Amino acid sequence: MTACAALAAATAACGTTHTISTTPVAAPRPSTVIAPGVLARGPAAVQPDWPAHRVVDCRRRKCVALTFDDGPGEYTGRLLDLLRERRVRATFFVVGQMVAADHTGLTRRIVEDGHELGNHSWSHPPLTALSDERLRRELADTEEIVQRTTGVRMGLMRPPYGATNARVAEQARHEGLAQILWSVDTLDWRDRNAGIVARRAGHAAPGAIVLLHDIHPTSVAAVPRVLDTLTRKGYHFVTVSELYGRALLPGRRYESAEPPGAR
Repeated sequence: MTACAALAAATAACGTTHTISTTPVAAPRPSTVIAPGVLARGPAAVQPDWPAHRVVDCRRRKCVALTFDDGPGEYTGRLLDLLRERRVRATFFVVGQMVAADHTGLTRRIVEDGHELGNHSWSHPPLTALSDERLRRELADTEEIVQRTTGVRMGLMRPPYGATNARVAEQARHEGLAQILWSVDTLDWRDRNAGIVARRAGHAAPGAIVLLHDIHPTSVAAVPRVLDTLTRKGYHFVTVSELYGRALLPGRRYESAEPPGAR
């Protein structure tokens, strides 16, 4: 398969449609910019025991990282409710344009509920097809708006469609972002059936990174079954950073962690 054909296949495989601008623009400032310290104090005042500080040793325990791409969107709030009810943490790879359009505070709530944020570009293009300048803007503008909105400086990124190369890796390194791919693809963009999605996610092995999308209602509907199945198997649900338990190297590509006892 040629490089162009491989990129076309990867683009089709994502299956997510976004309205994107052809010319990147500077990240718009939120109408109200809250200091990071104030943002951090708010959640603790509302619910002091959540998110609790915790240490999860995934070298000794069965862990899995659920990851959600392309939001925040219409169904993200319901997903956050489900995760809060089960006291589960996950990692959200957000799209800059979606953060800019989020007028209901979902991006802030992701942080307040103890989840991890990752950079999924500004407008969801295949990064390998971009000029150096636009590649830089796709990551940098998303970093900027997320930090202004939440007070968080992200340390992870996921290239749209999983399309990466040496240039993408170098720009990710420059932005201080580790590249996070996945080991379990639920294909939830293609099969809009909660049962099928839950069954695929339920096959996760220890150390797995599971790919889901919180912009699809069927994916959100699958989450309770995913949690039930993996809980019965003895899994602990962690963020990507918790899964590795160490600082991840900017620019380096990660797809899963080693299972317990392998290190």
